[in-house]
Amino acid sequence: MEVRKTGTGGAARADDLVAELAARLGPDCVLSGPEVLGYCRDWHGDVTTGALAVLRPRNTQDVVRSVRAAAELKLAIVPQGGNTGLVLGAIPDQPSGQVIISLERMTEIRSLEPDDFSVVAEAGVILSDLKEKVEESGLFFPLSLGAQGSCRIGGNVSTNAGGINVLRYGMTRDLVLGLEVVLPDGSIFEGLSTLRKDNRGIDLKQLFIGAEGTLGIITAVSLKLMPKVEQVATALLGLASLDDAIALYRRARRDCCDLMSAFEFMPPLAFTLAREAMPDLPLPMKDHYPAYVLMEISGSGLVDVDDLMQRFLEAVMEDGLVLDGVVAQSRLQARNLWLFREGMNEGQAKRGLHLRTDLSVSLSRLAEFVGEAEAAVRARLPECLCVSYGHVGDGNVHLNVLPPSDLSLAEKAEMIAKSKLVLNEVLDRFGGSISAEHGIGRLKRDDFLKRLPKPQADLLAAIKQAIDPDRIMNPGCQLNFDGIW
Repeated sequence: MEVRKTGTGGAARADDLVAELAARLGPDCVLSGPEVLGYCRDWHGDVTTGALAVLRPRNTQDVVRSVRAAAELKLAIVPQGGNTGLVLGAIPDQPSGQVIISLERMTEIRSLEPDDFSVVAEAGVILSDLKEKVEESGLFFPLSLGAQGSCRIGGNVSTNAGGINVLRYGMTRDLVLGLEVVLPDGSIFEGLSTLRKDNRGIDLKQLFIGAEGTLGIITAVSLKLMPKVEQVATALLGLASLDDAIALYRRARRDCCDLMSAFEFMPPLAFTLAREAMPDLPLPMKDHYPAYVLMEISGSGLVDVDDLMQRFLEAVMEDGLVLDGVVAQSRLQARNLWLFREGMNEGQAKRGLHLRTDLSVSLSRLAEFVGEAEAAVRARLPECLCVSYGHVGDGNVHLNVLPPSDLSLAEKAEMIAKSKLVLNEVLDRFGGSISAEHGIGRLKRDDFLKRLPKPQADLLAAIKQAIDPDRIMNPGCQLNFDGIW
C-alpha cells in the first residue's frame, strides 16, 4: 500500500489541522503523532500506514461533530471499529489527508428486550461482551467469529461479517433489525427499529450493511436475538475425502435439519499448523485421515442434541461415510476441538507472509473447485503449500497459499501475486466470488473492479453520488476509481 509522506510545510499544516480538530472536539477526543500508529496497522501486522489524527467520539453527537469538522477541513474519514478486518478496509491509504474515526468509546447497550428478542447496542460494543450480556438475559446472539474478543458490532455490520454459524443463522445482514448512521453531511439516519416485519418500501438500512463505511458511519444497531442455546454437541470426524465431506453435509442437513449450527472442513495439515501455534494442544485422534469435518448441533428446550448426534453418527459410520470420530464430552473438550480450527490461522501466520483468500462457489461444486484450484497452484508454483479449509455449509473456502519460509519478503510477495492470479482464473470458471465474508476493502478492490459489470457499477456510483458527493467517506475502499466513487 502506498503511503504519502508530508514535507516540512505539510507538517506545519498538519499540526494546524490537528490543533483545529482538538479545539472543535476537545483534546480528549483527538489523538495524533505516535499514538495513531496502533490504529493504522492491519490485523495481521503486514501493513502499517498512518493518519493525520484519530478521532474518538463518545456518543452519536460527537460523531456528528467529528464528521462535520473533517468535512469543513477537507479531510477524508476512515471509520474504524475493532480494526480486525482482513482486507485493509479500516486503515488509511493517504495519511496526510485522512482521519480515523474510531467507535471504540461508544460501548453502551441502550436496551435489551427479552420479549422482543432484540437488543440495541452502540457500534463500539465488543462482540463477545454483547454475547455475554445477552446470555445473562437468557438469550443468544449467534454471530460467532475468531476475533469476537476484539471486533466491534458496528464493524461486524459494516463489513457484513460471516463466521461459523452462517449456515443456520445467516450473515450479519440477516441479524440486523435497524441502524443509526451518521451520514457524510452530519445528518443522522434514524432507523433503530426493532420491528420484525416492516414493509414500508425500500429497506434503506441495507445500503449501509457491507458498505464498509463508504456511505456513512454506523453508530448503533438493533439486532435479532434467539433463545439461549442450552445444549451443544460437537464432533470431529475423519473422512476419506472432501467429496465425502460434501456427502456427509447433505446427510446432516437432512437428518439434523436446522439444529446443525456449524460444519467445517479441514485438511490433515490443520493439526500440524495448530500445534505449531499451540504446542500443548492434545491430538484428538490417534490415526490420520485425508479430510476432517468439525460438526456442531445445538438446541434448547425439549430437544436432546446428544441423542441426535449419536444416532446420526451411528448411521453414517455404519454406511462407511465417516471412518472415525470423537465427540466432545465436556465444554473444555469441545473448546479444544475448535482450537484446531482456530489455531490453523495462527500457525499459518507463524510461517510468514502468505496469501489468504476468502472464496465461495456453489456448494455442489466445492470439492471440484478445491481440487482444480490446488492442482493449478501446484502446477504453476510447485514450491508453495496450499491449505484449504472453511465452511462447507455455505460454499466458503479459505484456500491459502504459503510460499517457502526461507524466501525474502519480495520473493514471497511475487509468489503471492502469481498464486492469486491462478486461483482467480479457476474461480472465474466456476462463477464464484472473491469475497465470501471478509468484504472488499482496499486489498481486493482491483480484483473486484475487474469483475464488476457496468450496470452494477453505475448503480453504485449513483448511490455514492447521492449520499457522499464530496467523497469523504473511506476513499480508497471498495470502489475508488475514476468515474465511480
